[in-house]
Amino acid sequence: MMPYFCRKAVFGAALLSFSVALAPMAMAQSSGGGGWFVPKAAQQPAPPPAAHAPHRAAPAPVQLPAPPSDSGEADQAPPVLPLPPIPSAPDLPKGAAPPTTIIGVISVSGVMRQSSAAMQVERVLGSRRDALAQDLQKEQAGWRDEQQKLQAQAKTMTSDQIQTRERSLQARVMKAQRDFRNRNRIIQEAAQVSLGQIERELVQVIQKVAASHGMNLVLHSEQVALHVDGQDITNEVAKQLNGILPGVFIPEANVDPEELAKSGKMPTTADADQQQAGSSEPAPVPAAAPKK
Repeated sequence: MMPYFCRKAVFGAALLSFSVALAPMAMAQSSGGGGWFVPKAAQQPAPPPAAHAPHRAAPAPVQLPAPPSDSGEADQAPPVLPLPPIPSAPDLPKGAAPPTTIIGVISVSGVMRQSSAAMQVERVLGSRRDALAQDLQKEQAGWRDEQQKLQAQAKTMTSDQIQTRERSLQARVMKAQRDFRNRNRIIQEAAQVSLGQIERELVQVIQKVAASHGMNLVLHSEQVALHVDGQDITNEVAKQLNGILPGVFIPEANVDPEELAKSGKMPTTADADQQQAGSSEPAPVPAAAPKK
C-alpha cells in the first residue's frame, strides 16, 4: 500500500511547482479565441461594409428559457422504498494480531525542494517555457502590426484584396496556434518524462530508508499533527535520493517525447503497464509430469 500512496504524493508534489510555472500558458489556452491573440479579421472574416452602408447593430443573444425549479421536489419527503432482508455476517475465528506499528513521517514536497534532479528539471524546462512565452509575444506583436497595416491600407484596396490579406493573416494565426500548442505539449511531456524518473526512484528510496529504521507505516507529514524528530525521514530520504539520482534524462528541446517513445531506444510507459499487468496475473500452474 505504501508504494501506491508514495507515487501519488511524489507526482502531485513534483507537478505542483511545474503547474504553477505553466499557469500563464494554461490561462492563455483557456481564454477566448482558442487561447491566443486572434485578430479581428480572423474572428469576423466578412468584408468591411461600404462607406454609405448604414450601421447595423449586432442582434441581441437569444435568452434560453430557465429550467423549471426543483424547489418543490426538494421539499418533499423521501419516498418509502422496499428494504429486502440481507444475510447476517458470521463470526470469524480469531486470527493473528497485526505487527506493532512503527510510524515514520515524510514531506515529499520537502524532498523535492532538496532534490538536485528536480532542480535540474525546473532549470532546463523553465528556460524552455520562458523561450516559448517570448516567441509567443513576438508572434502576437507581428499579428497586431499586420492587422494595423491592413486597416490603414483598406481604403486604397479592393474588396478582393482585403479578403486575400485577411485570409493570409488568418492562416498565419492558425498555423502559429498549432505550432505553439505543439511546443507547449512537448515541454509538458518532457516534464512528465523527467519527473517520472524521480518519482520511481523516490518510491524505492522511501522503502529502503523506512526498512532500515524498522518502520512499517510512513505517513505524509502534512497529515500528522504531532511527531518527534526521530520519526521524520525527509532529510535522510533527500540525501539518499541525491546520492543515487543526482540528475535525470531530459529529452532535447527539439525532440518530441512521443516520437522518442516510438523509436524503441528506451523503455516506455506502455512497457511498464504491461509488466504491471503481467505481475498481477496469477502464475500458471505447471503441468503434471507424465507417469512412467
